[in-house]
Amino acid sequence: MIAAGLLLGGAGMAAAGVPSVATDIPPVHGLVARVMQGLGAPALVVPPGASPHGYALRPSEAASLEQADLVVWTGEALTPWLERPIGSLARGAGVLELLAVPGTHLLDFREGVRFEPHHHDGGGEEHGEEHGHEDAHGQEAHGHHGFDPHAWLDPENAMLWLDAISAELGRLDPENAGAYEANAAAGKLEIAAAAAAAGGVLSTVADRPYVVFHDAYHYFEAAMGIEAAGALSLGDAADPGPARLAEVRDLIAETGAVCVFAEPQFNPRLIATVTEGTEVKTGRLDPLGSDLAPGPDFYPELLEELAANMVGCLG
Repeated sequence: MIAAGLLLGGAGMAAAGVPSVATDIPPVHGLVARVMQGLGAPALVVPPGASPHGYALRPSEAASLEQADLVVWTGEALTPWLERPIGSLARGAGVLELLAVPGTHLLDFREGVRFEPHHHDGGGEEHGEEHGHEDAHGQEAHGHHGFDPHAWLDPENAMLWLDAISAELGRLDPENAGAYEANAAAGKLEIAAAAAAAGGVLSTVADRPYVVFHDAYHYFEAAMGIEAAGALSLGDAADPGPARLAEVRDLIAETGAVCVFAEPQFNPRLIATVTEGTEVKTGRLDPLGSDLAPGPDFYPELLEELAANMVGCLG
């Protein structure tokens, strides 16, 4: 691991000046961009449309790590390949691992094709307790990869992380600490409003069964009071074998699934394999928001896009 705790390094950076920040995936980039709005802009290591589960850095992306005063990333559980480049290229930088931020809600992986129903309360406040995790330290009970790393899709986590990002930027750049804090506070209000709007839209289709490409939406479902029937692939988006695809076809038939959602980063032919000969519709979800413009408005727009795309196929 890069860090046993939350932060490492960064002590040698000059006290004055807006830090140079590198981020791993577009949703994290959006959160950092919101905190830095009006002061600077972060760099993005994993570009839109690329899978975070496996990626080869281009020279420009490696350079963003080398130049960073701070690296903000989801964590090794999502992008294990990125741990070594951060350690070797960003040696003098601070490192903020969001999955390790105290208070982060973590949910268990769902390993099977068929997801067991959970009793969400509609707002997601209890889901950490419901699944046996209150924060990042709970991962030890299930092994290092016992939790689902797609935690950015919980709006409560995103709001918590805005504060963590603000605090670290303020530590590195005390002169602008107040501006970072104000931006984080405004960002939290924007996320709360977007989450409430998304939940209201999704409440109209909450009883309609659907299947996702890979298990990346557990946090979003828990927060919005909805539940997928199952997934073609595991949480790391590994290609499903013939037996799993056959089980997904059975699941679609048994549940009367209304929609099967593809993802832009992965093979669309797998969706055709399980929907051929059925009347189930196909839709598109992207937990990384590849179609959205990077920047400070990214995260609220991601919540709105996910809700709209779900309703578009389920409605």
